[in-house]
Amino acid sequence: MNILVLGSGGREHAIAWALSKSARCDELFVAPGNGGTASFATNVSGINAESGEEVATFAREHAIELVVIGPEAPLVVGVADVLRDAGFAVFGPSAEGAQLEGSKDFSKRFMARNDIPTAAYATFEDADAACAYVTEQGAPIVVKADGLAAGKGVVVAEIVEDALEAVRTCFDGGFGSAGARVVIEECMTGPECSMLSFVSNGVSNPMAPAQDHKRAYDGDKGPNTGGMGVYSPVPIATEDELRQMEDIMQHAAEATKKEFALDYRGCLYGGFMLTPEGPKIVEFNARFGDPETQVVLPRLESDLVDVMMAVAQGKPEEVELAWSDKWAVSVVLASAGYPGSYEKGKVITGIDAAEELEGVTVFHAGTKLAEDGSLLTSGGRVLNVVALADTFEAARNQAYAAVDLIDFEGKQFRRDIAAKALKGRSAWA
Repeated sequence: MNILVLGSGGREHAIAWALSKSARCDELFVAPGNGGTASFATNVSGINAESGEEVATFAREHAIELVVIGPEAPLVVGVADVLRDAGFAVFGPSAEGAQLEGSKDFSKRFMARNDIPTAAYATFEDADAACAYVTEQGAPIVVKADGLAAGKGVVVAEIVEDALEAVRTCFDGGFGSAGARVVIEECMTGPECSMLSFVSNGVSNPMAPAQDHKRAYDGDKGPNTGGMGVYSPVPIATEDELRQMEDIMQHAAEATKKEFALDYRGCLYGGFMLTPEGPKIVEFNARFGDPETQVVLPRLESDLVDVMMAVAQGKPEEVELAWSDKWAVSVVLASAGYPGSYEKGKVITGIDAAEELEGVTVFHAGTKLAEDGSLLTSGGRVLNVVALADTFEAARNQAYAAVDLIDFEGKQFRRDIAAKALKGRSAWA
């Protein structure tokens, strides 16, 4: 089977890596791919991943039987719809389903209609009205740009002044068109974690849970990022909380079948807050999480091609998931200055040595190959250093041992990934 993966980040590297291990995978293409995917797949440049027609043309020319859409942007503009209309099996929801991520207001209204537990909220298209609401509600409070903002359009404001500034930033164009509408939410309390699920035909097949670290610096300080590290499973989540999360994801899957003309076929990401009242949804994403995918898929023992094909064909009953008992910890290596401005083109060394360590895999996020064959940085988040081991502590230690072997100018990373989880639930008090 010939397979095409759309995307260039660490998530897509992890997806392509898992697909490549299947005996059913013949030729694997990644568009555009990165310096890591080039080692086992064919990187494809020159295709606009947000043009369904261009992707369909390539798919026809290369006898593609399965298209996997990694990032959210192609989903929101309807690439999956164009490809399905052209007769291709596609892993990824329709444009309508992708609005669960493309618009936070759409997602909140979906949750309200379907009694999915989440934070109370209000939506505004006028800055003065939004500021008045913030002043009335007080802080802490959460301000979110409604549209896609690369994971950076959310401000958890501890004081009213910071919330007002976040509102003005949105309406003044700080997040482009994504901030033309603003969603303001109550600030829920508790640890966050995520549960990804293979969703098709109203059925949720949940994956192993994971816990991300959004803030840029140690101690959960600094601005929000796309994610600086992650681990799976999540030891602080109780069995009862995990069951509740699975029930919520199943309820959401049933709602997608009821509400959308074409049932949702792809990954549904549930971002949860483990509140004192029980798990509540912080947000839905319409695709695999990044960097959650980088620790979830290495623990998957099932054939990912089989799983994705069953989802794409609307046959959730054929999805069989088996998980490794090993722990997975991933540390993100970023460029100096991330999530703000940063330089590109720095030479990366030491990856081969890192991957010689037992259980270590390095997924590339922002890398590219130079003409002379050297590996260069090309993004804010550069690498995901993942370690699998029999214990949480061993996985964490091995990940950081691998991090120390990798070098590039300006290498930036957090040294406390998973440290809180080792201390238990009290660390979030």
